[in-house]
Amino acid sequence: MPCSPVTLSIATIAAVISVALLSIAFSTDNWVRISVDRNALQLNLTQMRNRATQRGETLDPELENLEADNNILAFTRTKGLFRICFPEQRPKGADLYRSPVETYCKNIDYYLSGESTGHFSENTMSWLHMGRSMIAMFIIAFFFNFIAFWTGVAGCWRRSPGNITATALLMLLSCLFSAGGMGLWHGVEFFEREKLTDPEFYKQWPEILKENSWTGYDWSYILAWIGIGFGVLSTITFSMSIYLIKRDNRKELTAHIAGVYPQKQQYAYGYAYPGPYYPGTQPYPPYNY
Repeated sequence: MPCSPVTLSIATIAAVISVALLSIAFSTDNWVRISVDRNALQLNLTQMRNRATQRGETLDPELENLEADNNILAFTRTKGLFRICFPEQRPKGADLYRSPVETYCKNIDYYLSGESTGHFSENTMSWLHMGRSMIAMFIIAFFFNFIAFWTGVAGCWRRSPGNITATALLMLLSCLFSAGGMGLWHGVEFFEREKLTDPEFYKQWPEILKENSWTGYDWSYILAWIGIGFGVLSTITFSMSIYLIKRDNRKELTAHIAGVYPQKQQYAYGYAYPGPYYPGTQPYPPYNY
């Protein structure tokens, strides 16, 4: 049968793993990987140029631009919550900087420094608000984790059901806000693929680029969902610990009362008082209630 120290230990370990995985996912740039086969792309562009030359035409400038060394769309890249990075080749002349993990990156602009957004379309503004809200949801989730750390330490130290209850609720809120952030991230991804019509987004890519590239979820995205799963496990085990601590406290209280107030011996209702008797007297008859 489970006991409170075991469930508290499991809950604490799960909470630590959850925070660690979510922190790694939040700060790394491998949520989505966009792989571009540059060799196949160059070959197809060359064939299209030769066919256009035979017809006496020129290649579309949009396709010509794909061969430029500074066009980021033609390079394999990974995308996180804050940056777009180039783990293999990097475009020349692009405004990039070296990230802490030694890849060249550019920041995703959420327009937080007061730039004008009045010229944006309705879809672009929706994408922007979802992106900002996504970051805010994750930050709030980390804030709940920070408070849960202190209430959890106090609850484990004092074996207090009240503190453990607060910790379970805080972990639940953290899970909900993290899941909400993931939902908004999927909304941002949907808008980037299906709604936005700016040249850097998928809907406006040339068909030849779509045919020679593919997009998939990467390890940061997977870590985020695993971290949320461990947060749910921590919430459940903290909730179990509340019941088990109360049960243990009742047992300790019962044992304490039994030790302070031992049960008295029970006597029958009929009492008889035998001697000794004084000489010359008759014994008293039995006295019955």
